[in-house]
Amino acid sequence: MQTVIGILLLALGFSVTYYANWLYNNLGPVAFFEKWGGSRLWYKFIGIFVFFLGALTTFNLIGPFLFWLFKPVIKMMYPQLNDMDV
Repeated sequence: MQTVIGILLLALGFSVTYYANWLYNNLGPVAFFEKWGGSRLWYKFIGIFVFFLGALTTFNLIGPFLFWLFKPVIKMMYPQLNDMDV
């Protein structure tokens, strides 16, 4: 099931990135995005992010990636992990 969800996320991320102009034409500009580089650019950023999450999910790397991402916070919350090689 995780592989199917990952493949769907890959397809969604690719579609959002590839059809950013179509999304812009149908959804219109977003004021916040226009202030920070343009709506089309941010639609592509969102698509690439979803694609990346889909790739991690497909290959079952989402858990280790999230642990690596939040490792500093986890070590601050649980100081006893500083002695371990985590």
